[in-house]
Amino acid sequence: MTMTTEIILETQNIRKQFGALIAVDDVSIKVRKNSLHAIIGPNGAGKTTFFNLLSGNLEPTSGKVIYKGRDITHQPVHRTIHFGIGRSFQITNIFPNLTVFENIRLASQALGSDNFKFWQASSHFKKYEERTWHVIETVGLKERAQTLARTLPHGDQRKLELGMILAPDPEVLLLDEPTAGMASEQVPELIALIQGIQKQGNKTVMLVEHNMNVVMSVSDAITVMHQGMVLAEGTPAEIAANKEVQTAYLGGLYELNV
Repeated sequence: MTMTTEIILETQNIRKQFGALIAVDDVSIKVRKNSLHAIIGPNGAGKTTFFNLLSGNLEPTSGKVIYKGRDITHQPVHRTIHFGIGRSFQITNIFPNLTVFENIRLASQALGSDNFKFWQASSHFKKYEERTWHVIETVGLKERAQTLARTLPHGDQRKLELGMILAPDPEVLLLDEPTAGMASEQVPELIALIQGIQKQGNKTVMLVEHNMNVVMSVSDAITVMHQGMVLAEGTPAEIAANKEVQTAYLGGLYELNV
């Protein structure tokens, strides 16, 4: 993968206030195209709220979100998806009573002209079926294609959710704690999958993640948030060596290791 200096997504002094609470406080970041950019920080740092501002789930109190040079600050979430921004959530977001195949096919269909024609024969949607099988293979669920989503192990549900985000072929993936709730032995496989998707060369991944071993091993750039603000930015090595990060993020209890 060739790293680029081109900026695909940025915020300019983005701020979100809920009454007296300032959840995100004048945050400005720039995300390079085709990079894996992690957002870290302690609980309550404003990471998920920040993701909600990027994806259109929330409108900012002030500031701007710029995607590929275009101001998308006040665009709702269904529009940001059309622009090419896919979003996952901390809680698995799937259709439990549909199969793996049906979940991903509906996600593939969602951005097409057939997005509300749910009751036609599936054979009508040949192009969506082809896309669906491609995504199912990408996320490693081919053997479970006809399995009901609710019966999948949690790790496979996370893969399915990733597949649903990938189905419309977004350029930017916002992944909010993708390993949440997973057994530790399942984490490396999912992270390798995310890395593989990003390294295909046409995907930019933003990742909120608490697992520091994961963050330090896969990120090109890291933004550290603390009390709604940016505390530090840099490479994994730079963040690991930053004493402010050690104190604010970890309470100085142990050191980050690259």
